Amino acid sequence: MGEILKSLSKTIHISLGLSILLFVVLFYGNGGFDFDALFWSWFFRYLHVLAGVMWIGLLWYFNFVQIPNMSKIPDEQKPAIGKVIAPAALFWFRWAAFATIVTGLIVAYLNGYVHQALILDIGNGFTKNTTIGIGMWLGIIMAFNVWFVIWPNQKRALGIVECDPDLKAKSAKTAMLFSRTNTLLSLPMLLSMVAAQNLY
Repeated sequence: MGEILKSLSKTIHISLGLSILLFVVLFYGNGGFDFDALFWSWFFRYLHVLAGVMWIGLLWYFNFVQIPNMSKIPDEQKPAIGKVIAPAALFWFRWAAFATIVTGLIVAYLNGYVHQALILDIGNGFTKNTTIGIGMWLGIIMAFNVWFVIWPNQKRALGIVECDPDLKAKSAKTAMLFSRTNTLLSLPMLLSMVAAQNLY
């Protein structure tokens, strides 16, 4: 088992295998499922949650671990973060954001509330669609920040894109402020998503 756990690829493949095995047990234990809109809604919600955990987990890693501790790292060790760890984390960060939004919109479409949620169910009071819509819009704003503000600025801050030192410092500050903005929005976004599923 130790040899398997040394490899991330093997660990993920076994986790996926266990998930499929569990699904098969649930499938046959339930007498089967219809592969209808309800099934696909569940499937894409599962993918939505997986992507969201990766996205928000990395957002919180950056804001609770990496950014607060960078000043404590000796200068000669900082390139390990900037050249290796941060670019890898940002790769998963931005694609998880993309996958979260796409799968979330698919779930909303399959459940028939995508339009009403995106217009916040205006004219119908404060409904489940309003609540999920608030979460959807917060998520869309956060994903926009990831792709069109944080990532372009991080490329300059990390030296992936060459620029002068002043722009590099300004870009690092901008990326940090928008990452903090996303952290600020993350709790209300998650609250509205969970509230829409459980309070209505």
